[in-house]
Amino acid sequence: MKKIAMMMAAAFLVSTAAVQAGDIGKKLYTEKCSACHAAGVAGAPKFHNKDDWAPRLANGIDALVASAKKGKNAMPPMGTCMDCSDADLKAAIEYMSSAK
Repeated sequence: MKKIAMMMAAAFLVSTAAVQAGDIGKKLYTEKCSACHAAGVAGAPKFHNKDDWAPRLANGIDALVASAKKGKNAMPPMGTCMDCSDADLKAAIEYMSSAK
């Protein structure tokens, strides 16, 4: 019984962390990323557009975070989120790239 309770608590913490990362990703997208990614300004991959994100996701999320940190094409380093951590950038990328 104790083992089941611990497993349930661990599952809750993992799901809570995922929700929090999604909330952070949504907040950052809205505040920092949407100006370009909503409409695909200067070739930016569009929000929730599976076709735009697929080739980028093929290289893995860590490569996307590294690309965001150093900038790519018209996107300056860190986009418009100079105070974002790697975890913040990852959350924003995961939120933008998820197909709905």
